[in-house]
Formats: sequence, structure tokens, C-alpha cells
Amino acid sequence: MMSHLTRRRFVSLTLSGTVALAAGKAHAHAAPLPEPRRGDGVGGTDPGPRDPLRDAQNPDLLNPPASDHGTLPNLRFSFADAHVRQSSGGWTRQITERELGVAKTIAGVDMRLNAGGIRELHWHKEGEWGYMLYGHARVCAVDADGRWFVDDVETGDLWYFPSGIPHAIQGTGEDGCEFLLAFDDGGFDEESTFLLSDWFKHIPPEVLAKNFGMSAEAFTRLPSPEDEYIFAGTPPGPLAKDRISGTPSVPNPFTYRLLKQEPISLPGGSVRIVDASQFKVSTTIAAALVELEPGALRELHWHPNNDEWQYYLEGEGRMGVFAASGQARTFNYRAGDVGYVPFAAGHYIENTGNRPLRFLELFKSDHYADISLKQWLALTPPALVKQHLQMDDAFIRALNKTKTPIIPGQAPAVTAPADGAAASTSPPAAG
Repeated sequence: MMSHLTRRRFVSLTLSGTVALAAGKAHAHAAPLPEPRRGDGVGGTDPGPRDPLRDAQNPDLLNPPASDHGTLPNLRFSFADAHVRQSSGGWTRQITERELGVAKTIAGVDMRLNAGGIRELHWHKEGEWGYMLYGHARVCAVDADGRWFVDDVETGDLWYFPSGIPHAIQGTGEDGCEFLLAFDDGGFDEESTFLLSDWFKHIPPEVLAKNFGMSAEAFTRLPSPEDEYIFAGTPPGPLAKDRISGTPSVPNPFTYRLLKQEPISLPGGSVRIVDASQFKVSTTIAAALVELEPGALRELHWHPNNDEWQYYLEGEGRMGVFAASGQARTFNYRAGDVGYVPFAAGHYIENTGNRPLRFLELFKSDHYADISLKQWLALTPPALVKQHLQMDDAFIRALNKTKTPIIPGQAPAVTAPADGAAASTSPPAAG
């Protein structure tokens, strides 16, 4: 993220010859600017105006595979392009259906709490699923039966607060935390949260006095909700001191240690799946944490239970999506991006970089489900498959009756196109 040098200024400096772009016009020995042509007589140059940094980051948009066809909505939006709301205790930004129009089932929030920073006591109409991206935090909540919950979480841990359950989050440790939140409604808006300070400000003092058995004078100096949303606070003490004595805690914890789960390890990567069968309170969000080694493929598949909302944690990759009626598009992703797959659309995800690609798959569902293309065909009468695809027995033998969610591959070679064509991860166009 460029904090002191905007992308527009960065590109401007590049084109003037002052600063070199890693993926654009640079020093004498660097690759030329990528161009929208596949090198087979299709396409042409782009004289501009243009953003060469974005072009280099999206080779499969600039030079789509020849198999792409038709029109699909945008299936990618980056948190780097989202508005950041800053407060005394940290910052937050969101990607909802307002930013990514196709994302109707889930909305996402990226939030940073400084050490001691507090996301104030609040609740939502939506269920909240959280994944710790960095650091340490303390979460607390109370359910409708008056049972309390408090726990410390760190990188890789999850939490889930059902709709209407009041809770708070505080950054702990030396540097606080950053986390991803997913809400089970694409129309969610952080500005529509029910805040403790906001409600207090909109209750007559005499009503507050009657409710709490105090004088009305005690409620004349309440803080502004604008200051309380994410505010600087004092780091908490030991966890044991925050546990409430004399009353019961919730029967099922609101947190889950995802990285302590034994992964499904395969040649080419690993998968961890978590839904209500393991994390009992998480009844509206099911998820998978996927890691692909360089060149590996999240196999061709689809999901029969809902749309897929993705968050890319590390690395670079591409996703191809098939939406029926001859429509197919390919999008590129990198850390900090959100991806989306419409319900039942066939797709694959490929690691196109030279380091691991890690991402989260989220579904508005109480269970995780996918259908493997390879397994489906392996479990279908062979003669029927051959008649459909006009393939021979060698193809039938290549099928696998056991689901293989990850297929290993080789890391792509990095070569500079001699003619200025964009360095696409796509295979050469047919014909």
C-alpha cells in the first residue's frame, strides 16, 4: 500500500523517467510496458492514457485466455481501493455490494486496532465471522440467556457472533491486531451498527436515570459516538481477571483455533475446512482456508449451497469462472483482494506466482460443500462421458473417483515478452 506516494503520482513519475515501475517502463534492461495483444495477430498496442501498474497486475484482463467469452460482472475488488475510516484507536474499511455489486450474500470489513484500541460495545442485525490476520486481541460477548464469554485470540483464530449478540474487540499485545470480518449480508454497512454510545446519546437522561437507578446529572457528559466507534483505550490485564464470577459462561465458545486444526494435506497444498460441524455457533458462515504451492491448482469445481466470497491473504493467482450460456471470465488476484463466485458457477483458482497462494473461501451456509468436476465424471458411466466429450479411454483413466481439491503444478517461468506483449499467465490462444 502506497501511503505517501499515490498510484497516480507513481505512474506519472515512471512515465517521466524519474522512478522505475517494477512491472512497467523502467530502466534500460526492464521489460517493456504490457500491451493488450496475445502475440498471435490479435489485439494491438495501447498508446494511452493508461495505468501500467494496474495492467501489469492484471495480465488475464489485459490479455484474457482465448477461452474467455461473453459478459460477467466484475468478480474482484481490492481493499486497497476501499475508503479508510480512521479513529484514535485504529482504522477500518469495507467491501460490500456497494463496492462489489455482485456480492449479495457476504460483506467484508478489514479492521486495525492499535494496542489497547477498542471496537466499542455494539451489535449487528447480521452474523459476524472474524479471522485474525495479525497480532492479538481480546473479544467478549453476552448471549440472550445472560451468559458471558471472553477470550484472547491471535493470528489464524476465528470468532463468530450470531446476529443481535452484543460484543466488543480490543487490540492487545505490543502492536494490537488486524482482522477480517465477514457479515452474512452483502448489503451490510459498518455505519448501520448498533453502538452503545450512539444509543445512550439518544435516550432522554431521565429515562437513563430511571433504568440505571442514578441521577440524570450522571448522564450529561456522555462521549460522542463519533469518538467511540474505534477509540484508544488501556490494554486489558490478564484474561482471568475479565472472566465474570458467579454467573455461567456460554456453553459453546464464540472462538475457534483454525490453525490448530489438522489440515487436509495434498501434493500442491493444503485445505482446512470449518463450518457448524466443528465450530458449532457458526451457523451462517462456512469457510475453507486454502494454500496452493506455486503452479498448483484448486481443481475445477463448483459449490451447490451458495455463492463463494473470497479473501486473498498472500501471493498471486488467477481464477477462471464459467457461468453457463457460454460465459466465462478470468480475473487476477493478490493479497488484500476480495473475489466472488456466483452460485453454482464452475471455477478454478491457480497459483501464478513463485510463492504460496493463501486465501479464504466463505459461504453463507452452515456447511461446506463442493462438487469436483473430475470426481463427477469418474462416477458417471464411462460410455456416457465419452459420448459427451468425444474422448477416449485415456481420458477415462485420468479421472479420479476420490476428490482431489488441489492439483500440483510447476511454478510459471518468468520471461519478458520480446515484442512488448503482456506477460499473461494464460496458455497460447488456440488456432
